[in-house]
Amino acid sequence: MPRFNAAQGRRQGGFTLLEMLAVIVLLGIVATIVVRQVGGNVDKGKYGAGKAQLASLGMKIESYGLDVGTPPANLQQLVSKPANASGWAGPYAKPSDLKDPFGHAFGYRYPGEHGSFDLIFFGQDGQPGGDGYKADIGNWE
Repeated sequence: MPRFNAAQGRRQGGFTLLEMLAVIVLLGIVATIVVRQVGGNVDKGKYGAGKAQLASLGMKIESYGLDVGTPPANLQQLVSKPANASGWAGPYAKPSDLKDPFGHAFGYRYPGEHGSFDLIFFGQDGQPGGDGYKADIGNWE
């Protein structure tokens, strides 16, 4: 008659704590790599959208200038009619158009140093200067 060993009959399959920790560490490494890749692409997309929005806002300022005779003294005049603006046919922009994709205000100078007006996209940091996605772009470039 064969002998039955109780310890052999009750052996359950499963993972050891060490195996589970190894899998969790590997998943963490993969997740970190994916987040860095996706995060970089988001900044790249926002920077490209900021350049496009700069061009669009520049055209809205030029449209204002054609109607009123001069570019606006400040960007808010694209949204609401100034008291002394005869010929104003706006609004030329929505309040959300005055913020870049990173949530910062565009820089604006009237009269400009490079033309009748200067419009500046300050990049990711919203501050003058910088490299990469923090670099400034002007409407004259």
